[in-house]
Amino acid sequence: MIRGSTIFGAFVAIMLFISISNAMYLDVLSPVSGRLYNNGSIYLGKVGPGESFYVLASPTTTNATGFLVNIGWDTLEAVKLPQGWSSQSSPLYENPMKMKITVAPNAPNGTYEVVLRAVNVGNYSRLGNLTFYAYINVTTNVFELNVTTKKVETGIGQPVNLVVKINNTGISDDPFIISAYGLPAWNISDTVIALHGKTSSFVYPVFVNEPGVYKFNLSVSSATSPLINKDYRIELIGKASLKSDYSSISQGVILSPIIYEPVYA
Repeated sequence: MIRGSTIFGAFVAIMLFISISNAMYLDVLSPVSGRLYNNGSIYLGKVGPGESFYVLASPTTTNATGFLVNIGWDTLEAVKLPQGWSSQSSPLYENPMKMKITVAPNAPNGTYEVVLRAVNVGNYSRLGNLTFYAYINVTTNVFELNVTTKKVETGIGQPVNLVVKINNTGISDDPFIISAYGLPAWNISDTVIALHGKTSSFVYPVFVNEPGVYKFNLSVSSATSPLINKDYRIELIGKASLKSDYSSISQGVILSPIIYEPVYA
């Protein structure tokens, strides 16, 4: 014989399952993915001080009866941020919803909590709001740097290309600046985009205008925070070429090879 308490317990479990299945939810799409219910939590990843990142989420959800609502959430916004942080809510009815969060430029390393909210404007779909807690690790160690060579040779005034690989381990897509320090010639900086969660390769040319052996630093830094930077030590050997030697004795620029022919009296 099955006891009444057993039947009641089974009934409660079934009803709890149904209520959870039918509960409104929020599908976070980026920088990580996950399904959240009201007052749920999620770890988003790491970001540098002063950097910005985006939180993307789907507007689709279900109501209390389990009915699918394609555009249930109308906007994604911040409810509470750490001191010095700022945010921009997603535009109304954007699909997917995309909100921006910017970390305080002087934020010390550590894990921070932000409170975010998906909103059904005017409660039109009878969803109300869904609040969740997101956690972010603030650190200056948000990328890895590698250059394909530590020693290169080139002629005077002749650029040599360095292949710079940036592995963006953070969640920000803010630009990086590639620069060279320690060379006698003027070498320009280059601003690049290395998307979060990916390794990107960039060609960066350097040159020297005098022969010699030069040890210089190839530097990669965040365009939004000087605190985020890494250096790579490289040795460049500048060798005199026929072209540079010919120019150095004031003979102009060689436009074609020099051919010496016999002279007849």
